Amino acid sequence: VQLQASGGGLVHPGGSLKLSCAASGRAASSGTVAWFRRVPEKEREFVAAIRKFDNGKTYAGSVKGRFTISKDNAKNMVYLEMSSLEPTDTAVYYCAATLRNLIVTARDMENQYDYWGVGTQVTVSS
Repeated sequence: VQLQASGGGLVHPGGSLKLSCAASGRAASSGTVAWFRRVPEKEREFVAAIRKFDNGKTYAGSVKGRFTISKDNAKNMVYLEMSSLEPTDTAVYYCAATLRNLIVTARDMENQYDYWGVGTQVTVSS
């Protein structure tokens, strides 16, 4: 499975941005896809995850209510709609996937994901 994240850019505080994660190779209607982000000199942190077969979603507390993760199984795409963006959301965003249907408590763990894409930069600045 190959993943490609796109849609990053520069946005003002309070603005919105939509990231896309395209999967190629082995397509599946099951499995779990997540978004993580990394700020320079910090560890990569979990943002959101979606379990494909039942649409189960998990969010980090820092983005809950502002970010929405969604999927399009037919297109093998996962999206992250970000609104009310803050400077602290500035990071490189990565999508990650596993063919396993992760339980809620496992979805925020990097080591649960087997495939990672190249990140896309999101910068929130005035």
